[in-house]
Amino acid sequence: MGAQLRVYKRRIKSVTATKKITKAMEMIAASRIVKAQRKVAASTPYASELTRAVTAVATGSTTKHPLTTEVDSPTRAAVLLVTSDRGLAGGYSSNAIKAGERLTERLTAEGKEVVTYVVGRKGVAYYSFRGRKVEESWTGFTDNPSYADAKNVAAPLIEAVTKETAEGGVDELHIVFTEFVSMMTQTPIDRRLLPLSLEADGQPEESEKTKGEILPLYDFEPSAEDVLDALLPRYVESRIYNALLQSAASEHAARRRAMKSATDNAEELIKSLTRLANAARQADITQEISEIVGGASALADATAGSD
Repeated sequence: MGAQLRVYKRRIKSVTATKKITKAMEMIAASRIVKAQRKVAASTPYASELTRAVTAVATGSTTKHPLTTEVDSPTRAAVLLVTSDRGLAGGYSSNAIKAGERLTERLTAEGKEVVTYVVGRKGVAYYSFRGRKVEESWTGFTDNPSYADAKNVAAPLIEAVTKETAEGGVDELHIVFTEFVSMMTQTPIDRRLLPLSLEADGQPEESEKTKGEILPLYDFEPSAEDVLDALLPRYVESRIYNALLQSAASEHAARRRAMKSATDNAEELIKSLTRLANAARQADITQEISEIVGGASALADATAGSD
């Protein structure tokens, strides 16, 4: 039984060390969530106002711009999937990947060829393991993205949208990311960024009367098309940046929740192992007492027999 007690003690020591690590990771993730939430709150007004400006230009002019005009029969669609660089975040990345797969299946069913772009090592590993092509990927910043990262991601996507499909371009741009709802709820969603859709951006569809009222309010210099050329790249960058920030906050929240669960499980395991160790120690003591009593009895019998 002494060997068994040593095994329990080693396991308790190992689980205690793991608990310290998971507790530290939980506290780090909790502190980073606050910073990520502040960044999301700071970026949302800019993204919303920029979307409103782009919408005003698109609805306040008769210009047919390739980034705002629906293609009659779209054949290719770009999908940007946002995952994490690191694990230990529960089902965060796998849920985003599942949402991306559902979107891919839906677009494929509509007869569109899907061109995949991936942010995060988890997504890259998923597609690499399955031998599926990724047009371009980015890693190393998912837990703390900057606007420069968003610009790097947006550049090839904007280029793909402005190209003809025959030259490798795409007709639509979709993004899959995890929306931060609360500390306990993070929801993977997909949105179409381009062509610009009022409904996709959460704006009510305007009536003909409203559109007519918008027209006289704006003068475009040098032209509406030039304004769209300048605004739409920034629109895509701001939307991607906001999605990266939402995903970063969701990643930290998911990691905090996963690490808290791991810490709680470690505590329960330590309690269970401690009870087993105490039982093993008690069994050792009982056995030693029995041996002592048995030895004393045998010695007394031997002494009595010799007399």
